[in-house]
Amino acid sequence: MEKRESMWDAYLRKGMSRRSFIKGCVALTSLMGLSTDMVSKVVEAAETKPLPVVVWIHGHECTGCDESFIRSAAPLASDVVLNSIALEYDHLLSAACGEPFEAHLDQTIEKYKGQYILAVEGAVSTKDNGIYCMSGGHTFTHLLQKAAANSMAIIAYGTCAASGGIQAAAPNPTGSAGISHFVGGKPVVNVPGCPPIPEVMTGVVMHLALFGTLPPLDSQGRPKQFFGNRLHDTCYRRPFFDAGMFAENYDDAGAKAGWCLYKLGCRGPETYCSCGNLRWFQGMSYPVQSGAACIGCTNADFWDSGANLSERLAKYGPLGDVDKIGVALTAATAVGVAAHAAASVVQKKTSAKHEGEQVTKE
Repeated sequence: MEKRESMWDAYLRKGMSRRSFIKGCVALTSLMGLSTDMVSKVVEAAETKPLPVVVWIHGHECTGCDESFIRSAAPLASDVVLNSIALEYDHLLSAACGEPFEAHLDQTIEKYKGQYILAVEGAVSTKDNGIYCMSGGHTFTHLLQKAAANSMAIIAYGTCAASGGIQAAAPNPTGSAGISHFVGGKPVVNVPGCPPIPEVMTGVVMHLALFGTLPPLDSQGRPKQFFGNRLHDTCYRRPFFDAGMFAENYDDAGAKAGWCLYKLGCRGPETYCSCGNLRWFQGMSYPVQSGAACIGCTNADFWDSGANLSERLAKYGPLGDVDKIGVALTAATAVGVAAHAAASVVQKKTSAKHEGEQVTKE
């Protein structure tokens, strides 16, 4: 890549209209979780800032995060790769391979010191000097540290990169771990999920690309706009939880009626993610909507969180005995209705008395 063009330059080169460009900027603003009054700033950045150089490396993982990313629909992954970023290195999405490909990585790191975004997918394998995960003839630890040293910022895509993932599950024979302790204090944005939602992956890299700063992060280094709510808070089955209406088995009448899956092991009450509002495949569905309990794949220890993922969470939560929530709420509702009725009667009598006094005075 000799000339670093802006997103607007890329649109012009492809003969696309200004209208299409503005529509793309509006879509990106929404995708990044920003308010509409930020559209003008997104347009300005897309017009003036050169496309960010991105180096995407792969560690101990299944490549599921990349597979998720290429299914992004708003915008299409092809639009992100070809129009919004300058992807210089990626094991999965690059046509090149072998020694020339590895030489290109070294050239990119040298040429764009302190300017490129490093996207990391997969855990770091530390057992036996890291020999269980090799890349380009070196351990992944070597590659990660080399690429991280000169990066602007790092995105840890997927639970494996963020916290070790399934490789780090007990007994963790390869000594796998998340990347944050191996990058020399560089800023890291964690985007957990097994895999993450593709639009979340796109939203994070575009925030870094357009503004050159990290998005607001929570205590675990996750972007607040995508990990600020629990699945439980956005789940359409929440009213059934509040009413104490739970499926007891996956084939019972409650499950068929769409009742809450809490008793079947749903991790929604402790899992922060965007599945309940963004969903998957252009908003088509997500695990709970398809009838499966949330397994909490954005949680750091979700593989080790229980003997099996179908075990229910603690019986007693902040509201008390979950099994009795419905009974308690029904009773509270009845009390509320009775109180409202009594208040209505008193109000009616007071109003009638007041009207009578008015008539007498006249």
